[in-house]
Amino acid sequence: MATKVRPLHNRLIVRRLDEDEKTAGGIIIPDTAKEKPQQGDVIAVGPGRRDDKGNLIAMEVPKGARILFSKYAGSEVDLDGQEHLIISEDEVLAILE
Repeated sequence: MATKVRPLHNRLIVRRLDEDEKTAGGIIIPDTAKEKPQQGDVIAVGPGRRDDKGNLIAMEVPKGARILFSKYAGSEVDLDGQEHLIISEDEVLAILE
């Protein structure tokens, strides 16, 4: 049974994209030497944040978008055996088109 998770406020749930396992020259990179990818697919989006007057400011990043985020962004969580990130919309650097 899949876990249902709904992010709060201006947070996103992101699944990291898999990086290539070898370099352009054909050298295979071991898991211990790989850096975690900084790109991912947005799985779920919170409703947005509220301003000082209590008005809801909608999210700019839609569900299903492919994004670029900072290297140390978010908190890693395990959902149904897969690693995901919960990040703030402020940590998103760009939407990839």
